[in-house]
Amino acid sequence: MIARGLREHSYAVDLAESGEGGLFEASINRYDLVILDVVLPGLNGLEVCKRMRQEGINAPILMLTARDAVDDRVAGLDSGADDYLTKPFVFKELLARLRALSRRTSEVRPATLQVADLVLNTSDHSVSRAGRLISLTAKEYALLEFFMIRSNTVLTREAISEHVWDENFDSFSNTIDVYVRRLRRKIDEGFASSLIHTRRGEGYILTGGDPV
Repeated sequence: MIARGLREHSYAVDLAESGEGGLFEASINRYDLVILDVVLPGLNGLEVCKRMRQEGINAPILMLTARDAVDDRVAGLDSGADDYLTKPFVFKELLARLRALSRRTSEVRPATLQVADLVLNTSDHSVSRAGRLISLTAKEYALLEFFMIRSNTVLTREAISEHVWDENFDSFSNTIDVYVRRLRRKIDEGFASSLIHTRRGEGYILTGGDPV
């Protein structure tokens, strides 16, 4: 349920079914955030959190605990969690906690991202070019944000699929191409210069300068 809800809000999500599975995923992938339940098959969430920190995994961790499990909340913070949320919770609160944790990381995203005359506001998810507001779907926004964070860098289809979709996404499908074409129509058509360019055999690049 949490994974489905997060995907609807443009997050790319991997889901682990056990403590061991979560620890393995965290050891081979670089995640922006980790949501970790205390009660898990195999290793419990407290042990997973402790081992993640021991292995040098510094992604912010939000621990999910039962409402009356005060000791679990204290133990979670002591084991290295950055915040906790008691169950049951309102999904909007989960989103708010994740946004707050994102702002605490060392790689803090600025309030606005800008490439040439294209401006993206990371707080309210508004996008404009040359002062003209551009309406994007949640997935279009996530794709554009990734392009702008990595502006002037060629992004492979695999990198795009991992950061904008999730590990189960088929990067060989034409879905990425479809979304890139939609973005181009919205942010490039009608303007003097194009910002999104294709590098044949390599991927895509968003740049305000020379794409060659």
